[in-house]
Formats: sequence, C-alpha cells, structure tokens
Amino acid sequence: MAAARKAKGNAGRKVKDKWKAKEWYNVHAPKMFNEMLIGETPAADPELLIGRTVEVTVQDLTDDFSKMHIKLKFKITGADGHEAKTAFTGHDLTSDYVRRLTRRKKTKTDHVVDVLTFDHYLVRIKTMSIAERRIQTSQEEGMRHMIGVALTEMGEKMTLSDIVKAIISGDLAKDVAKACRVVIPMKRVEIRKTEVLKVGDGEPESIIEERQEPVAEEADEEPEADSEETDDKEETPDESADDVTEEEGKEPEES
Repeated sequence: MAAARKAKGNAGRKVKDKWKAKEWYNVHAPKMFNEMLIGETPAADPELLIGRTVEVTVQDLTDDFSKMHIKLKFKITGADGHEAKTAFTGHDLTSDYVRRLTRRKKTKTDHVVDVLTFDHYLVRIKTMSIAERRIQTSQEEGMRHMIGVALTEMGEKMTLSDIVKAIISGDLAKDVAKACRVVIPMKRVEIRKTEVLKVGDGEPESIIEERQEPVAEEADEEPEADSEETDDKEETPDESADDVTEEEGKEPEES
C-alpha cells in the first residue's frame, strides 16, 4: 500500500523543464577582433556564463580560407543584457594540420617560452620546428636557446595585439626561423599554441580591418541622370517628325 501511494504521489508531481527557464545570449569576440558575433549560448542566469570558453577559426572571422587551421580561444567575462563579452585566452593549431607537417626521417622539436609583452601581458608561446633531416641533440639545444632569446626580445617590443597579428599572418614564425639559421636551417617553424597566463594593461587594440560596404546613395543618383538624358533624346526625334509631317501636309504652290 505504501509503495502504491508513493508511486501515485510521484506521478502527480510536475516535472519542471529546465530549458524553459534558460535564455539565449549572443557571444561576441573582444575588441581585438572588432567585437564580432562568434556564437550563441543558453543560460538560466547571466552569472553562469562567466568562465565558459568559445573556439572559432580565423576563417570564421576573416573569410580567409588559408587560415582555417588556426583556432582562436575566448573566455566569457561578463554579459550586458543578452550580449556576452569575451577575452582572448590563446590559440591552437588543428591536429590534422600538425600531422600533415610531421614526416619520417625529419626531426620535430617543441619548445615553450614565457614572454612578457610591451603592455605587460604574460603569454606562453609553444613553437614547433621541423628540420629537413635528423639533427643532433646539441643542435636541438642550441636551436631552443635561439628561439627563447628571439621570442623574449620580440615580446618586449610588441603588444599582445601585435603578437596575435604576427601569429595569424605567419610573420612571427618567419622571424623565429631566421633566428634558428645561426644553428641550423629549418624547413618550417610554426607557433603551435599560445596561452595568456596574466592579463596586462588595458584591452588590446583591434587587428582586423572593418569591412566596407558599398554606398547605395551614389548608385541611386546615377540612373536619374541617365533617365534625364534619355528623355531629352526622345524629345528630339518627336519634334523633327512633326516638322516632316507638316511639310508633307502642305500642298505645292501653283506656278
């Protein structure tokens, strides 16, 4: 009897739908990427959004197909209404892209360097270098030393925005490869991963140019001028036709 009453009581209870209590929030990239919309996420309370991470590729932000292997990572820091704000936390390369770079009979060397930027951001940079042939351990150690010195010196002169822009364009990897030539020429150097360990002074500046849309007003004005010219041209043949008709209608004078 007691079990039957308990089952009947549970059947009478209403199950709350947790999804009905949640609302959707638009997630925006930071100022560094022009606060572009990068996704949506549901939450029952805006405070629950803080700490969530979002990943997008550079292709999603710039429409550049050649940068689809670079993943950018953002963390939600707060919400204003239904608009969630984020901060840049680092980047990573896709696993399939890294596998394509690795081949047999070639040495892949990984290195980690903590860099303090000009605007006092502490960034951990992980590099991946690939040599044409197998190299000795002493050469690997010398190469790691040169990479550490090069990144530290470059970081002191660059802001976080400058570093991220150089990573996306590939300029930072090229500069690191040039520094390694003192020890041994490298076939390829990639900035495999970055992590922002400490936030610095102020918000990083934008590194993406805003897309300019064509002005519609100028396009509308031009057809009006064409229509006026067309009207003028249409009036001229009508007048000449009237003149010809009048002359044809006159009878020839008697001699």
